[in-house]
Amino acid sequence: MEWNFLTAEKLMAALRAGEVTSAELTDGAIARIERDDKAINAICVPDFDRARAAAREADQARARGEDRPLLGIPVTVKESYNIAGLPTTWGIPLHQNFVPAEDAVQVSRLKTAGAVVLGKTNVPLRLQDVQSFNEIYGTTNNPWDHSRTPGGSSGGSAAALASGFGALSIGSDIGGSLRTPAHFCGVYAHKPTLGLAATRGMVPPPAPALPAEPDLAVVGPMARSARDLTLLLDVMAGPDPLTLGVAHDLRLPPPRHEQLCDFRVLVLDDHPLIPTGSAVRAALNRVADALVDGGARVERHSALLPGLTEAAVLYTQLLFANSAARLPVDVYEQLRTHAAGLSADDRSLDAARLRGMVFSHRDWIEANSRRELHRHGWRQLFAEFDAVVCPITPTPAFPHDQNPDPMSRRLDIDGVEYPYLDQLVWAGLATMPGLPATAVPAGRSPEGLPVGVQLIGPMFEDRTPLRLAELLEPQLGGFQAPGYSESSRS
Repeated sequence: MEWNFLTAEKLMAALRAGEVTSAELTDGAIARIERDDKAINAICVPDFDRARAAAREADQARARGEDRPLLGIPVTVKESYNIAGLPTTWGIPLHQNFVPAEDAVQVSRLKTAGAVVLGKTNVPLRLQDVQSFNEIYGTTNNPWDHSRTPGGSSGGSAAALASGFGALSIGSDIGGSLRTPAHFCGVYAHKPTLGLAATRGMVPPPAPALPAEPDLAVVGPMARSARDLTLLLDVMAGPDPLTLGVAHDLRLPPPRHEQLCDFRVLVLDDHPLIPTGSAVRAALNRVADALVDGGARVERHSALLPGLTEAAVLYTQLLFANSAARLPVDVYEQLRTHAAGLSADDRSLDAARLRGMVFSHRDWIEANSRRELHRHGWRQLFAEFDAVVCPITPTPAFPHDQNPDPMSRRLDIDGVEYPYLDQLVWAGLATMPGLPATAVPAGRSPEGLPVGVQLIGPMFEDRTPLRLAELLEPQLGGFQAPGYSESSRS
């Protein structure tokens, strides 16, 4: 029996039925990593000895009659999470020997649920790229085409899932870092509502693991099916026990609907600041057709949609204010000089990036106030619709581009070049207001590359886009392992 590509749900059923042991699943996953990962380079920090010990403990626990949500399931963890005894570097050479003494809160939740951690997955430097490469661990390749990126910053996790290296993974997302790798590698991911899942211990080294609430950034699940996303989100969700968890318990509302025919969906395929490539547009049309075939109400336009241009500028400013907040003073002053030289009429995203990097607190408060207006607009939209379907990025996975200056890189969209970082606008659509968004595979490009879309839902109604993803899975084909062809479909 080939276990490596089965969903966690199916593996749990097999474990409970006694058809397989955790030790067998773990040994099988390790054997596959040792055989295939030299070409992919997804697992940057293996932890096989402790994984085998944890698998034996899981089998012993099951023999005693225990049953937990992930008992015995092999999983991977993004390198940026602290795991006691393993390095946490964020790809920063200066910190390649930093080893935390405690697990991140989400790693603790995985272990409490019974998961077997195989190791850590690769990331870009400081998690700040749509690719996954760094000087310490090298480059992670897309399992579908090794000349292309698996995405970032959770690219190692997506590549691991697509390659059969564990059934689940956990990542993080501020610029599409869960959704873009899922889209590029043909797997599933869920960006939770901002604040839904505790982030303590997902912090750049050597900073202490404090229960701070980051702006924009979330942690979330990655999997090979929509139902597995829900399974893992239920393990991850909930406030930090050191802060809100002292007084609050989480209770997510159920999905708005259980049948496809009851959903009201807005499908977006155009953005005023960047075109949508033909492969992604085709995927959106496949999703729209599947929704219509299932009886859902589908619209292509709505006056209730908050302005996409202002949303992109706001997101860009908030994102780069966040990423530049700890720059050295001399670098910050140079950026201030450059920003002061911008024309007042320059409304490009490049200008928004530069202005965001030198935001004053007053600037940030003003931008945050505009964000609240957008959040209110989304509440009004979700009184009329249950979900919004839109691109994650404008293209499928692109060739590796390791130009050290991201501002100089270019993205090819159907033969025309655009600024590399402009592709983030679609990811920012859900990130800026803090909405949940589920990335789902939606077919392949003419070159055979996976193409995904995102399903954006109402704030704290994460189960609604997750349920919609589950209902669409049979129509869209779901996860397919690299090497799949139409002729192999049975």
